[in-house]
Amino acid sequence: MNTIKQVFENNYNNKKGCLIGYITAGDPTPDLTPKITDALIRGGVDILELGLPFSDPIADGPTIQAASLRALNAGTTPMKVLEITKKIKTKHDIPIVIMTYYNPIFHFGLDKFLATAKTHGVNGFIVPDLPIEEAADFKKAANTCDLDTIFLAAPSTSEERLTKIADASSGFLYLVSHFGVTGTKSKIENSTLQLIQHVKPFIAKKVPLAVGFGISQPEHVQQVIKAGADAAIVGSAFINIIQKNTNNITDMLNELEATARALKTAINFEE
Repeated sequence: MNTIKQVFENNYNNKKGCLIGYITAGDPTPDLTPKITDALIRGGVDILELGLPFSDPIADGPTIQAASLRALNAGTTPMKVLEITKKIKTKHDIPIVIMTYYNPIFHFGLDKFLATAKTHGVNGFIVPDLPIEEAADFKKAANTCDLDTIFLAAPSTSEERLTKIADASSGFLYLVSHFGVTGTKSKIENSTLQLIQHVKPFIAKKVPLAVGFGISQPEHVQQVIKAGADAAIVGSAFINIIQKNTNNITDMLNELEATARALKTAINFEE
């Protein structure tokens, strides 16, 4: 089974950056999510990030909040997300990361949830509302299950704390490119590129650097990779395609595949 580490190494050896594609699991329906991921994988997504829908997604902008609401209304539960993951893994050897807030994990039971996630093919977790200072139990349980724990760093993260986050992270470090919540942007700010260049030395040779929030176009991924990122994370751009095509699944899947292909083509270390 491909691990997150192996995917980064393989892409690096081929002089390519990684494309990480985020969607909300269960949006618009749980049955459609595997077909959506099929399209993204055909387009070139290297790692899937599945959002576990939650009623109070504090780090997410309107696009992903709406996707979470659609998924919840369609009956998506934490267990259903794991079942979706298992179904995807029967067809694709691709790392899958679950992005979830801590509340659903707590209610399910930490050890039970992570053990169940492992048996369903999950490779790692991103928990935005779990700071590193409070993550010892989660990190221990994840290590026991051989799951990566992916921590987030923000523009305001101090150099001292950044070093701690890099030391504790596995899989990759998620760099939030700007203040605020998720959502597409028309351009990448110079401050984001400077942030990548600032952060990179603190995590070099420790863990790959993935950059998210606001990345939606091929030129965006080119810019962040050239600035020193190892991966670009794209979410809202894909979810916008899903939202506008809920009544035409064929168009949705075709556009998702084409968009992923255009983004992946742009992620080349040599260009």
